[in-house]
Amino acid sequence: MKRKIVIAVTGASGAIYAKLLLDKLVNLEDQLDQVAVVMSDNAKQVWEFELDEATYKKYPFKFYEKSNFMAPFASGSAKYDTMIIIPCSMGTLGRIASGISNDLTTRAADVILKERRKLILVVRDTPFSLIHINNLKTLTEAGGIICPAVPSFYSKPKTIEELASTVVSRVLDLAGLDLPSYRWGETE
Repeated sequence: MKRKIVIAVTGASGAIYAKLLLDKLVNLEDQLDQVAVVMSDNAKQVWEFELDEATYKKYPFKFYEKSNFMAPFASGSAKYDTMIIIPCSMGTLGRIASGISNDLTTRAADVILKERRKLILVVRDTPFSLIHINNLKTLTEAGGIICPAVPSFYSKPKTIEELASTVVSRVLDLAGLDLPSYRWGETE
């Protein structure tokens, strides 16, 4: 079954995670029916600041403005099966946990949750306040998957891209996509 996936990029620090995810999705096109992307204005600014480039403009996916409530994934009838918010700011997380659908990202997340589909939130902030923890708990209880942007080291990454890729590979595993990546206990 080919996947219909929504990617949302918020203005949290960690644009490298979004870039690596989009890079990997390009190479997984045989598993994908559609990939839709929505980026906040802050996400674009953070991407350009942290990565010193603006390659988000060059991906072969359909991009939607954050105020476009006519986007197909703003309704459950479009049957997008997975939404990944990467990186997910705590403000976005809080609005989703509170049921506030004030932009396309929060509306799409609300739709994914109400339809009992897969919502993966790659939170990047640290430390967590009690408000954050309660919002994480609320979203987990509502069916969301919290996947903190915490890289692993057992694959012995040599570059920052390899390190960040450990998180992105985990996210793609959670989304149900098949990809080559380091697996604990397996030899290469």
